[in-house]
Amino acid sequence: MRFRPGWRLSILGLGLGISSVAQALDVDIEGLEGPAAENVVLYLDAIDPAQFREERLRAKVRSQTFEAMRVYGYYEPSLDIRFTGEPIESAELSISPGERVKITVLDLVVNGDAKQDEAFDEVLAEPGLKVGEPLVHAPYESLRSRLSSLSLQRGYFDATFPERRMEVRPWEQSARIYLTLDSGPRYRFGDIAIKGSQIDDERLRKMLPFAPGDPYLAGQLAQYNQSLSQSDWFSRISVRPQLTTSADLALAPPSGRSLSPWWQEADIENPIPASTSAEANRIDQQALTAASRIYPDNRHEVPVEVTLVPADRHRIETGIGYATDVGPRARLSWTQPWLNSAGHSLTNELFLSGPEQEFAGEYLIPLENPLRDSYSITYGLQQIDNEDTQSLEISTEVSRRWKFDNGWTQDLFVRTTYEDYTQADEDDQVLLYYPGVSWSRTRSRNPIFPTWGDRQRISFAYSDTAWGSGATFFRTTLDSQWIRMLGDNNRFIGRVGLGAIETDDFDKIPPSLRFFTGGDSSVRGYSYESLSPENADGELTGGQQRFTASIEAQRRVTGDWWGAAFVDSGNAFQDWAGADLKTGAGLGVRWISPVGPIRFDVAHPVDDPDNAYRIHFSIGPEL
Repeated sequence: MRFRPGWRLSILGLGLGISSVAQALDVDIEGLEGPAAENVVLYLDAIDPAQFREERLRAKVRSQTFEAMRVYGYYEPSLDIRFTGEPIESAELSISPGERVKITVLDLVVNGDAKQDEAFDEVLAEPGLKVGEPLVHAPYESLRSRLSSLSLQRGYFDATFPERRMEVRPWEQSARIYLTLDSGPRYRFGDIAIKGSQIDDERLRKMLPFAPGDPYLAGQLAQYNQSLSQSDWFSRISVRPQLTTSADLALAPPSGRSLSPWWQEADIENPIPASTSAEANRIDQQALTAASRIYPDNRHEVPVEVTLVPADRHRIETGIGYATDVGPRARLSWTQPWLNSAGHSLTNELFLSGPEQEFAGEYLIPLENPLRDSYSITYGLQQIDNEDTQSLEISTEVSRRWKFDNGWTQDLFVRTTYEDYTQADEDDQVLLYYPGVSWSRTRSRNPIFPTWGDRQRISFAYSDTAWGSGATFFRTTLDSQWIRMLGDNNRFIGRVGLGAIETDDFDKIPPSLRFFTGGDSSVRGYSYESLSPENADGELTGGQQRFTASIEAQRRVTGDWWGAAFVDSGNAFQDWAGADLKTGAGLGVRWISPVGPIRFDVAHPVDDPDNAYRIHFSIGPEL
């Protein structure tokens, strides 16, 4: 087998601007293959033959070749070197690798408190080394690094390697590995000091994933940092383990600098999304090791200091967009992330488009665990003028929200809706009171353009004239969407939606609760909410039942550009037995732009031969 790295040129700038060209040694190898041969080429690549006399060059090539082979267990190779060119430009290496050294003894020991720690048992169960296998140095170094990292992550700050020895006996083709970790005692969390918070300390302490006296875990510091970030109460968050016990040993910091050394800090400025915050919160391992040895803590405790800077009390955001469903659209939001020391928040939003205008607000009251349990009071005013629907809706809702460990969110709500509407030839005003419950979950990797993700939502609501509501009905909806990748260049999206209303008072059900389909996110090829039952004059009346389904295949064309092919089907109807599903199919283009994915589709309504195609255009995430 032959390896030719080719010519590589590097320019070395000299003090007066004069440059010289360095030429790498071109190497051919015979007799050795695989990673060991590739490593030899890598080692020899740095040699400039012009810098050596022939005999010195020969010795250099020989020593580098032997060193490159030893890390793969070849300790007694034979080597013949032939140089070519005048001056020397290349080398032909004929290698007889000899017998490969194998591991004959593997003695891995963990002492100290970590001996009872299952995390270390897992590492030792899969060390990457095995008796009888050829010796490769990299897994040995990796094992040491894994044990050292695990010690720091789990609070064994006094950990040392009293024995770390690799005995290689080339004449026996054997390697004996001895590695002993003495973890020492495991440190525990000490006192937790919270500074600078405008929110009650007790509320913040209830968010802690640990308590004083619990075994130290670096990941729990990052988890707490992430939880504080998700609360949206703070503009800056610093969660710092205090490993020093003698602050007066430190030099005075420069003016304006923190009194705490950099290696203690795990800060977040302008808090980042939860999917990436764990990376930002890692603490440098070498620095922690050095610190713990310089300032040992005989109490084996790690106090934690939490320093917070309140978020701005007012945040205003604006946005504009366009979709063929509603045309140009604009959004204005005003958020107050904290109103008082209990962490209450208020959000008001205004949405404007041609067929729909809406004002909506939410007052959020966090409970004992602010990220998981809360009360929500929502209110809104919506006006719709679309197709055969004209509606003015005023609504309020009180809900109790739970977020579970499995990612699902449960909302138990009571809603009041007043709606003054015209739907086809129906004119009415109705006041409804109805309780309900919903469960939802959204998961994604890379939220802007997910490579994997799904969204599920199911809801139930019931209204009855017995408590003064304007109609009796039971309404349920189920919507599910999935995104999956096949390889790096094939992406698939599937959607299913179901809805049903059981009622004898359908004429009292307002348009906001009836079902309509068609449009960008429903059945492409048909205009927005243009599919539903019709009256004798061909006007849309809305349906009691709904079904939609879609499958889309995407293929990367180049970079951030993707092509798409899709088929959508669905309709709104009065009875499942009489369901008349409409189908649209077409092709599209996707561009992952800096402002989010942009989708352009051309769809053909298969069941409507009078319309050849319809263009759909939208901007924004799919989940």
